Amino acid sequence: MELQAVLEPPSEQTALVPAPPKVWTIEDSENLYRIEGWGDPYFSINAAGHVTVAPQGDHGGSLDLYELVEGLRKRNIGLPLLVRFSDILADRINRLNAAFARGIARYNYPNHYRGVYPVKCNQHRHIVESLVRYGKPYYFGLEAGSKPELMIALAMLEPTDSPEAEHNQSLLICNGYKDREYIETALLARRLGHRPIIVLEQVSEVILAIEISQNLGIKPILGVRAKLSTQGVGRWGVSTGDRAKFGLTIPEMLRVTNQLKDAEMLDCLQLLHFHIGSQISSISVIKEAMTEASQIYVQLQKLGAGMQYLDVGGGLGVDYDGSKTNFYASKNYNIQNYVNDVISAVQEACDAAQIPCPTLISESGRAIASHQSVLIFDVLATNQINPQLPKVEEKEHLIVRNLRETWETISVDNYQEAYHDAVQFKEEAISLFNFGYLTLKERAGAEQLYWACCQKILDICRQQDYVPDDLEDLELNLSSIYYVNMSVFQSAPDSWAIDQLFPIMPIHRLDQEPTQRGILADITCDSDGKIDRFIDLKDVKSVLELHPLVEIQHPDQPPTAEPYYLGMFLMGAYQEIMGNLHNLFGDINVVHIQMTPKGYQIEHLVKGDTIAEVLSYVQYDPEDLLENVRCYTETALEEERMTLEEAQLLLENYERSLLQYTYLKG
Repeated sequence: MELQAVLEPPSEQTALVPAPPKVWTIEDSENLYRIEGWGDPYFSINAAGHVTVAPQGDHGGSLDLYELVEGLRKRNIGLPLLVRFSDILADRINRLNAAFARGIARYNYPNHYRGVYPVKCNQHRHIVESLVRYGKPYYFGLEAGSKPELMIALAMLEPTDSPEAEHNQSLLICNGYKDREYIETALLARRLGHRPIIVLEQVSEVILAIEISQNLGIKPILGVRAKLSTQGVGRWGVSTGDRAKFGLTIPEMLRVTNQLKDAEMLDCLQLLHFHIGSQISSISVIKEAMTEASQIYVQLQKLGAGMQYLDVGGGLGVDYDGSKTNFYASKNYNIQNYVNDVISAVQEACDAAQIPCPTLISESGRAIASHQSVLIFDVLATNQINPQLPKVEEKEHLIVRNLRETWETISVDNYQEAYHDAVQFKEEAISLFNFGYLTLKERAGAEQLYWACCQKILDICRQQDYVPDDLEDLELNLSSIYYVNMSVFQSAPDSWAIDQLFPIMPIHRLDQEPTQRGILADITCDSDGKIDRFIDLKDVKSVLELHPLVEIQHPDQPPTAEPYYLGMFLMGAYQEIMGNLHNLFGDINVVHIQMTPKGYQIEHLVKGDTIAEVLSYVQYDPEDLLENVRCYTETALEEERMTLEEAQLLLENYERSLLQYTYLKG
């Protein structure tokens, strides 16, 4: 009897019920958006489901980013908005210098590290001012790659009263193409107390430097930039090799040393510079480049040059996707790994040659500036496919019946075959419609059923460990379009131009499951104004997990969407200065946030462009435009095509719009 009871099916009262759905947690959001991988130690998620920012890393408090944005909006600072955290700049400089200090101590390296910030990475005044201020305890200098950047560096760096105290001076590295005025200005800066190092990147520059030096009676500090044979990786891998844009080949370097020797100025050659590309993802490339550069340095010293500095250039990567791999949007090393390999390679070569080790210089702009800027923008609307089955008609067309039967029979066993059937039936429906054999209503029914089939198949695919290649595009084809209040061309040009990946995620509602899959479309009228490539652990994903918009009901008014804020992170390098005015969307609002004992303060506010300002960039006079429109309204009034009230409303809107932000009001 007991055995019989066990074998009997459970009664309705004791039947097994399905397990309740898993509750979404902030840990799930952390894993989904990989915030710990790319955001540590600055960005995380709090218990309220909001992104938090710890500008001082492990050494200070944190801010709720959502609450910060809400507070800024109450101050009438509209979105889109770039938030800069100057404390992050300070922390990045501290970390880089601390890593070199540890490396120097570990290897007992008998010289110093003197970092410089490449101004080209982000030339905005408040950024450069902050970097100079925070870098002063470390004698952190600047690198100029053009004459305008040299003007910035000369004015921003504070000269020392003791020009000969080289170890207590910030360096000024002068790179890029140079004319007579550039070299003269750099040389004269020595009289101010600066320590400029003129890096020769073309053979013709050495003759000019010798002549100007002799005319001014100022002994220069010169460097040479080498074209290494070591090949970089990723987007900027072509920065090295024989066809690199800048630098000297080994034969050209020998010509330069001979010319300096003939001018009795070989002792002025004190620096070797090289650059193997921005965003180096693999530590092995850095090791190989350091080995080659160290040997060139040794050989220049043996030729009689007065070598004192080795500038390893930029290239220290940023882990944009958090995968810690050699993928182009990541890096498979940390700052300390990088520093240790630089120091050990140089010391090994110098010790073997029995020559003094040089002062080490790096130009790590991306690694210093990226983390400090976050772009915040709101979602204006969505466009999504909502597959709904059409009502069964009494006499359905055969093609519609076939699609309906396909939808009804889709299962785990046949979903791939069913997908191809659905595609074939849809194509047949379009062909029949084009020849007049299918009505508009029937075609609409066929398309509804096709998308319903795709959705059902996609739901099955999401449960599988492997998705067949021919079904990979389903996720993208069924994704929603989230229209966002920003211009990709203005605020994230690298995303459009070179497919750079930036971490993007909602800054709130992270305690809720994001049930939508979407791409982002900006408000320009350009088909390229979209983002459809997002960070992922295994590669790049074509859609981003997002939350549905929440409608707010208003009495006697249409419903509106509750604000939904997205953040694009690690935006501090290159993006602002490279943005353009596509569709005349101008510079966005920028706020500089600094931590205080009681929270934070707005250190600086840089208002974004108004429509009038942007129009003036393209040679329009806003007053003339307004006067033209006023004249047109007078003509319309005279011809009774417009009432006086309509004319006044048009002119008021026109004049008010000229003074407003170029972006939309959320």
